[in-house]
Amino acid sequence: MEENVAIDPKDAQDNKVMGILAYLGILILIPIFAAKESRFARYHANQGLILIIAAIALQIAVSILNVILLAISWKLVAITSLFSAAVGIACFVFVIIGIINAAKGEMKELPFIGKYRILK
Repeated sequence: MEENVAIDPKDAQDNKVMGILAYLGILILIPIFAAKESRFARYHANQGLILIIAAIALQIAVSILNVILLAISWKLVAITSLFSAAVGIACFVFVIIGIINAAKGEMKELPFIGKYRILK
């Protein structure tokens, strides 16, 4: 796992906003299409895209688990709420980490999911 990727300081400075946008939901489309030439923006767009995909997959898994637990007993609603909240909080923390890295001009991988690549 790469901890910190070598970057061009001018590229990072010029594209910090694009890097930050990459972690803000649908706004990820802006750096994907508007900053194709920037290695820094593409790196953060990839991290943001992986995060969105992971968040959707986790929410689907938690929803399925919620249905199963609620089918067993309605009294398990507290557990299902905790699962949903934990996923939401974890995703929010990853968004904050990504935004901080982009704002600092760094290309650090997000924990657990940052090693995967979709965008080149």
